[in-house]
Amino acid sequence: MLAFGGPYGNREATLALLARAKELGIGGRNLICTGDVAAYCADPEATAGLLREAGATVVLGNCEQALGADAEDCGCGFAAGGRCDTLAAEWYAHCRRALSAGTRRWMAGLPETARFVLGGRHFAVVHGAPGEIARFVFASTPQAEKRAAIDRAGAEAVICGHSGLPFVQAVGAGLWLNAGAIGMPANDGTPRVWCALLTPRPGGTRVQLMALDYDWPVAAARMRAAGLPPAYAETLATGLWDSCEILPPAERAARGLALAPTTQDWLDKAPPVPANSAVPAAAS
Repeated sequence: MLAFGGPYGNREATLALLARAKELGIGGRNLICTGDVAAYCADPEATAGLLREAGATVVLGNCEQALGADAEDCGCGFAAGGRCDTLAAEWYAHCRRALSAGTRRWMAGLPETARFVLGGRHFAVVHGAPGEIARFVFASTPQAEKRAAIDRAGAEAVICGHSGLPFVQAVGAGLWLNAGAIGMPANDGTPRVWCALLTPRPGGTRVQLMALDYDWPVAAARMRAAGLPPAYAETLATGLWDSCEILPPAERAARGLALAPTTQDWLDKAPPVPANSAVPAAAS
């Protein structure tokens, strides 16, 4: 399984993700997207088309929910009047103009939850959190909240997106995984984007958080040509978010610290997975 979130209309990153999947021999329903196919970047229609053609499993993100219903705003959960909310009005208007009626119908019909079993473990895939599509969940979010959410999902593990920051975390005997976003970098000062490879192991599952390089200069140029907010095109280059207003203090403090790819085994008798397995890389 190759899990990823937030394509965000970034055609170039989506092409790179699909090329990596082909190298790994992964396709069809084993490509797992946590939603927000369309958002900040220039090519929402083409990006949706690539994922549909690939046969990927895509769950309903708040952006699909809003665009499928032709709502007035994206429903991202940004503070009203804040920097993110102001910029969202521009890219959301672009998405409304760019998407075809057929793609909107496809978005509206996406499921809120996808389920699969891997390595004997039951996974639930959602956008924000089970039953809370626009909920931001981070590595620093209290464990008790994650345990309650896993219980609500009726699963042993939850895979989510929405927050844009990759992490994997033991939650009691369960697991919480944010597979990262491929449409925007992870606020770590590099233009790389993130996805997660899940493979069965004897007695459990291996989770690998992987960085992905792609042709971000082309994606940024297309955003500028489309008249989208320059701040987000700049983010593709710098790897730094224009605003950290959604971030809790711990994640805000990690801004600009380059993340390192990591591998963790979630086994029946394995030691607990560290609290944040996408960790800053050691200084060279």
